[in-house]
Amino acid sequence: MAAIGTILVSLSTTSCSPLLTRFPWRLHFASLPLRSPTRKLMSQIRAHATLGLTNPANIEAPKICFSAKDVDVTEWKGDILAVAVTEKDLARDANSRFENVILSKIDSKLGGLLADASSEEDFSGKVGQSTVLRITGLGSKRVGLIGLGQSPSTPAPFKGLGEAIVAAAKSSQASSVAVVLASSEGLSAQSKLSTAYAIASGAVLGLFEDNRYKSEAKKPTLRSIDIIGLGTGPELEKKLKYAGDVSSGIIFGRELVNSPANVLTPAVLAEEASKIASTYSDVFTAKILNAEQCAELKMGSYLGVAAASANPPHFIHLCYKPLSGPVNVKLALVGKGLTFDSGGYNIKTGPGCSIELMKFDMGGSAAVLGTAKALGQIKPPGVEIHFIVAACENMISGTGMRPGDIVTASNGKTIEVNNTDAEGRLTLADALVYACNQGVEKIIDLATLTGACVVGLGPSIAGVFTPSDDLAKEVLEASDVSGEKLWRLPLEESYWDTMKSGVADMVNTGGRQGGAIIAALFLKQFVDEKVQWMHIDMAGPVWNDKKRSATGFGIATLVEWVLKNASSAN
Repeated sequence: MAAIGTILVSLSTTSCSPLLTRFPWRLHFASLPLRSPTRKLMSQIRAHATLGLTNPANIEAPKICFSAKDVDVTEWKGDILAVAVTEKDLARDANSRFENVILSKIDSKLGGLLADASSEEDFSGKVGQSTVLRITGLGSKRVGLIGLGQSPSTPAPFKGLGEAIVAAAKSSQASSVAVVLASSEGLSAQSKLSTAYAIASGAVLGLFEDNRYKSEAKKPTLRSIDIIGLGTGPELEKKLKYAGDVSSGIIFGRELVNSPANVLTPAVLAEEASKIASTYSDVFTAKILNAEQCAELKMGSYLGVAAASANPPHFIHLCYKPLSGPVNVKLALVGKGLTFDSGGYNIKTGPGCSIELMKFDMGGSAAVLGTAKALGQIKPPGVEIHFIVAACENMISGTGMRPGDIVTASNGKTIEVNNTDAEGRLTLADALVYACNQGVEKIIDLATLTGACVVGLGPSIAGVFTPSDDLAKEVLEASDVSGEKLWRLPLEESYWDTMKSGVADMVNTGGRQGGAIIAALFLKQFVDEKVQWMHIDMAGPVWNDKKRSATGFGIATLVEWVLKNASSAN
């Protein structure tokens, strides 16, 4: 032990960068006199990128070919003909036969089998209900009924329809499926486009399974989905491509959040961001700042959080500029990027602390980067977008931030850290200042910020905070299209009294009451008053407990919001 202590002291005096001096034993560990087996083990560890020797498998994402067709459903040839029905569609006549034209036509070809089976299985068309029958008499091998509920008026039931189609295909090993609405004659042209988009999105996302960390995984058999009765032509084809682009961004976001912290370090998150810029280099550029560069920008709040980790921070800045034409509006998307949150010295302990799930504390950054990937394919005109992530870990060590420390943000404001587990807002503080300095007009930040928001809104709704009614209207309208659930909460200024410090400009957390509101008020201190700003607390919907997997929440809404800004600017 004395020898090791002597080595550490002597190494601490060697000349190296300030960041590296904090971890001298890591720099020179290989020079210690190791026994042969230990040396061999260390060389094996150094040959791999991650703790635990874990690397994700390179699995090609399954692809579905979507086609819009206008054919007789009884003559369609394939594995499964899926008929989406509302509760009203199942109305019967005096002879207990379907009154709906499409259901009646199919049932007559099957000799009444569909009507009998739906009665026997108590199928009423409610959301989540489905039944699939092996049949003869039609072009398809199977016919399925999938419930849409009473009268679907939002994207959710149609996305659920897409997921149900995929589930049926998986259980029967089907490769080709067709879907038709029992009642589509009353839909407007725009509604038909939106419905096709929702079905396609639900199918692609339903087919996705993140098997990168499993030793064995089954490959899906589904290859094609024909959408019947919602029209044909270039507008519908464009909408189906859009569904694919957005879904690819959501899948990317899910994969980021699902990746464990021993794989997805801040450096790897920065690499993934850089890959987006290189893949879509016609519209993207990337700038990755290291700790020294962040220090030059006086990002003391962000660097204070990062100080305890052996994995150095990486500040990510992607910039999207259109292929041609003028830039009429500048936007920024800022995502919380804690690739792991231990809580720091206020360590997460006890039932419900969910420390084992704190890999998802970078869910905000996943939403931002997933949006970037989608927009790299869509390439909207007239809009410049800055994607900003202050990536780091919140860990515990002798170099770490302590309760009671005072950190100074890049706008000069000082923060007394009364809880190291309220770290996300400290990283976002410097990220928001940086975003404002890019000359943007609107900023949306997304973060898995508070448990208080989950308590208030539950696991499927995100809380939104903004002083701008116009921005609130824009984003909530975008969420209506995407189907993601947002709820606007107040920025109650009187609550700021709980954030007063006796020795600094503010503390970083107040009392338990109104925790999500207080966190939003904290972030507001780092946003230029001339900039329209919104904070989205997505701590609830970032994760699906039932599926034990990430959701990709926020991406569909952000893409829709950006496109609306692009179209209104032109």
